[in-house]
Amino acid sequence: MTANSNFSATDSALGYLYQVRSALLSSLKRLAKDEVFAVYLETLDDVVFEQDGSAPELLQLKHHCNHAANLTDASSDLWKSFRVWMEGRANGSIPEDARLYLITTSSIGREASASYLMLENRNETEALKKLQATATTSTNQTNEPAYRLFRGLSPDAQIALVSSITILPNAPNISDISEALRVEARLVVRRNHLESFLTRLEGWWYKRVLGQLSTPDTPPILSNEIESSVDDLREQFKDEALPVDEDILGAEVDSTFYDNSVFVQQVRLTGIGEQRILFAIRDYYRAFQQRSRWVREDLILIGDLDKYERRLREEWELQFARVADEIGDDATEQVKREVAQRIYNWMEDSNYPIRSQVRERCITRGSFHILADGLKVGWHPEFMNRLQQVLEPQGIS
Repeated sequence: MTANSNFSATDSALGYLYQVRSALLSSLKRLAKDEVFAVYLETLDDVVFEQDGSAPELLQLKHHCNHAANLTDASSDLWKSFRVWMEGRANGSIPEDARLYLITTSSIGREASASYLMLENRNETEALKKLQATATTSTNQTNEPAYRLFRGLSPDAQIALVSSITILPNAPNISDISEALRVEARLVVRRNHLESFLTRLEGWWYKRVLGQLSTPDTPPILSNEIESSVDDLREQFKDEALPVDEDILGAEVDSTFYDNSVFVQQVRLTGIGEQRILFAIRDYYRAFQQRSRWVREDLILIGDLDKYERRLREEWELQFARVADEIGDDATEQVKREVAQRIYNWMEDSNYPIRSQVRERCITRGSFHILADGLKVGWHPEFMNRLQQVLEPQGIS
């Protein structure tokens, strides 16, 4: 693959990513205005918004890393968009009353035709004159199919097309759009949670968009879906809550990686079945990964985790002491295993949320396994002596 094709692939990927992120940004702006809408990607246009009782809005998005690039009268970005819209109108896929938007990161040259089609200081008559002149005199072969379509329109059709077009220059590029998204989210969560909130919102959005793009006849993304996702995420960033992420909950865990872990050996001492050992491994993974992410994103302090683990250990100490009192010093191994399973069952059924609104019980169970991995808790009445015999040859004590 040549360097040029690499750049081409990168530009194409950035363009698609830009479409997706821009659609999210536009959706959040519309939600802030209490609009009710449906959004489609890659259907009639790059992005399409529909509202009941209103003409659909079709967005063509053009991304350039260089803001300085000008949208001139013969710009390929301009005429490619015109061609899409003219062909769509001709074959009936684009309604005659559709509002057509060209959103570009480029600037517009002074007195260029596009400068007369912006939201302010519109002059459709002057824009039409310049477009007609360009379509007649330009020698740009790339644009010739669009020029030919434009020249073939009746005067009334040309007027109707131009009047339906709005050009929005100097749009934020793929990098700048991050700040624009932060602006929209600032009233949703605390400033120090913005990045974590947006990471999860964009993750949901990409997954939803992928579902729409990859499955024919998938319904559009509705504004109430987006609003619901925003509301759900906002709840997870309140003081009494923490986000529990779907990518962690849904991850496939390689159990063989944990076969020799201390917490797995702790579980095996109880004599429970292999299926529950796999559940233990899954809970350990989920709790470890989620807690690590919370710490990395400054959503929880190490001191808060220490307090939580102290609480879990105190609850375990009480349960463990009760069982020890029941069996005495002369219990058989069978009895010891039975009480180990009782303690383990108690742990599996425990519900000590790290914060009151964190409802995923795998965090509690997995945190117990993290403590068990450090020999701070155990299930078998003699877990410390039994495991030390196994671990001392490995240099662990």
